[in-house]
Amino acid sequence: MFTDEYYMKLALQEAQEAYEKDEVPVGCVVVSNNRIIARSHNLTETLNDVTAHAEMQAITSAANFLGGKYLINCTLYVTLEPCVMCCGALSWAQISRVIIGARDQQRGFIGKNLQLHPKTEFVTGILENECSSIVKEFFKTKR
Repeated sequence: MFTDEYYMKLALQEAQEAYEKDEVPVGCVVVSNNRIIARSHNLTETLNDVTAHAEMQAITSAANFLGGKYLINCTLYVTLEPCVMCCGALSWAQISRVIIGARDQQRGFIGKNLQLHPKTEFVTGILENECSSIVKEFFKTKR
């Protein structure tokens, strides 16, 4: 069985891909029964779409793979805490677990006192330093 750290490293690879496309470097993977069923990263600049966050892309991809809109018995690994929009989408998808690398104090859902689906478990701080470093480095180049 693979660990949360293993899957978060794969999400970090997705974040690196976003970084290389000059997208905010957020990446994620969706896992079901120890199998990756979706991979994604931010595409808001590429698609000129404010809703093209990594999580939104992953939800759509995973739902298409499963053939249904609910992601029960699935885990989403994401390098940065989901925003309010993504929190809502994850809640509607009824995903079972959300594993978060780094917190997003400004835009993340946790600080806004929002909840995921009542049955969704979430964990923060998996590979936190690596996940926050890539975002800090990206924005350092922008300033």
